[in-house]
Amino acid sequence: MLIKTPQKLQLKEQDVTPENIYFNRRDMLKKMGFLGASSLLASAAVSSKANAIEWFSEKEKASFNLEPLTYQADNNNAKLILTPETKVTTHNNFYEFGAQKHQPAELSQGFQVNPWQLTISGECDKPITLDYDDLTTMFTLEERIYRLRCVEAWSMVVPWIGFSLADLLRKVSPNSNAKYVRFESLHDPEQMPGQQNRRLGGGINYPYVEGLRLDEAMNPLTLMSVGLYGKTLPPQNGAPIRLVVPWKYGFKSIKSIVSIKLVSQPPKTTWQQLAPQEYGFYANVNPEHDHPRWSQASERRITTGGLFSRNRIETLPFNGYGEQVAHLYKGMNLRKNY
Repeated sequence: MLIKTPQKLQLKEQDVTPENIYFNRRDMLKKMGFLGASSLLASAAVSSKANAIEWFSEKEKASFNLEPLTYQADNNNAKLILTPETKVTTHNNFYEFGAQKHQPAELSQGFQVNPWQLTISGECDKPITLDYDDLTTMFTLEERIYRLRCVEAWSMVVPWIGFSLADLLRKVSPNSNAKYVRFESLHDPEQMPGQQNRRLGGGINYPYVEGLRLDEAMNPLTLMSVGLYGKTLPPQNGAPIRLVVPWKYGFKSIKSIVSIKLVSQPPKTTWQQLAPQEYGFYANVNPEHDHPRWSQASERRITTGGLFSRNRIETLPFNGYGEQVAHLYKGMNLRKNY
């Protein structure tokens, strides 16, 4: 699959980070077997065949679209710098494995992702169920470098691997009643300690539920991710399949999905139910609409520095993807519809 975008907005990978550094890093990590000294927590992920972190084969990588859809540079024409892989895999919000950023990497390493079933159903003519192998073989995989903006005002730049959600939805033929898409994550308290313990799991009622309007789901930017940094997703990042919606705050990008359902009404999402005054259905990145407890005008970009390093940058409307998505919200009050 090839998504065509305006040429002036399409950046090559070398425009994001030096090409030799990125690919040399891949080779180095591959030789190290993902056991670098700075990622000891992640090393446990290779202990079980069923949940091992695996490199995509050379044949698979040869089929990737390696012109990632980053669309534009950051403020002041600065290049996007990839967040180090060890930061991406050890700084996570995945409350099913703990509410502290370090806990998902520590508590998810026994998570079994094969076998897996993802059911696509609801208001459609051809419902289907995908198994674990289907997730990486049914569609041509692409590599896309996207900004990730958390509602907590920190951000990353991540090289995801996946396929367009639109391709998956077209496969099931949505009918005229389909207006929204409801996503649900795995509910398995035996494997997910945060689902057993309300304190560990942040007081959330599980399973985790998210939703999009159908036109948002069909936008070419919306990605179903099965990997990052050339490898299958680690458990703490949402293995084996997660949603990535780069113009929305990160909590919309639901992890470890088992159900996608086309529905006629807006689904009640997890954070809407937990704190509706703070987390709305749309959750579009908006520097002009503050969270009740902090400003959204700027963000801390996680790079190579420590946890509290000062890497503040201005937040971009729609996280920098306005040219591709602003038309979806024409005439809407984005402060009211937050």
